[in-house]
Amino acid sequence: MEYRQLGSSDLNISAVAFGAWAIGGFMWGGTDDDAAISAMNTAFDLGVTAIDTAPVYGFGHSEDLVAKVIKGRRDKFQIFTKYCLRWEEDSGALHFERTGVDGNPIKIYRNARKESIVKECEDSLRRLGTDYIDLYQQHWPVPENNLHEAMGALDQLLADGKIRAAGVCNFNVEQVEEAMDYVDLVSVQPPYSMINRNIEEDLLPFCHVGGIGVIPYSPLQRGILTGKISVDHQFPDNDHRSTDKFFERENREKTHQLLDNLRPIAQAHNATLAQLVIRWTITRPGVTAALVGARNPSQAKENAASADLDLSAEELNRITAFVDQVQLDI
Repeated sequence: MEYRQLGSSDLNISAVAFGAWAIGGFMWGGTDDDAAISAMNTAFDLGVTAIDTAPVYGFGHSEDLVAKVIKGRRDKFQIFTKYCLRWEEDSGALHFERTGVDGNPIKIYRNARKESIVKECEDSLRRLGTDYIDLYQQHWPVPENNLHEAMGALDQLLADGKIRAAGVCNFNVEQVEEAMDYVDLVSVQPPYSMINRNIEEDLLPFCHVGGIGVIPYSPLQRGILTGKISVDHQFPDNDHRSTDKFFERENREKTHQLLDNLRPIAQAHNATLAQLVIRWTITRPGVTAALVGARNPSQAKENAASADLDLSAEELNRITAFVDQVQLDI
């Protein structure tokens, strides 16, 4: 496993990080707790020390599962979690409404007021069974744009030793620049994959030049880039991919054409498509680490091995040329 410094922080994180969204169950059609814990333990055994979670991932369930894995060896991990998506109260702006795992509707609100952030931090510390969070991130920007207050809360949490570093997720360049007026941000977490490359236009080069870490999520585009999801696969209604544009039939067909082009390169290295995709992602200029989800030990093992895949410059250029040809209707 390769380890990299995260922005200006003193955190050295694994280039492949464990994304703990799916194991929370919410929006993923449920979860198998034993398999999820085994997946995280397997990932750790193979050198994956960074785990990214959030309260809204299963309404605390993902953090609860992470706590079971890090117990007794907290100092061996870098734990990332987030704030600002609330479901227990209706304060703030409505973010979205979904059907929960139990079949009941749930409303999620964005709240980045100071008192809300402090409460969320304390709740996450309790669920995670720790007295500090390595990287605390604002999950989404908020409509009222109260960055001064939100970043001020992070600055206070840093001073109090509750968090080691501050980051943001889903922010654009202008929002990152504004946030940096108030706190020392070490990272951003945007969506990024072979078929979702918007951040290459501005955010990725901005962070690369500015020394800000970039930890993209969904590098496998929620599973479609593994090649394991057929064009005709049907997702249940409580799986968010059932309405995701990347999974519309025409886009699936174009993505499968890309994967057909990449398959010979993966086979030449005795690697899977997922490993090839992850490796390409973490070699992109400016990318610090990729967040990759796993719901069982087999997936965790496959993901971790991608860090050791040795692709030549010519192969990387050839992969990028294939990726450049993809034009999805998004």
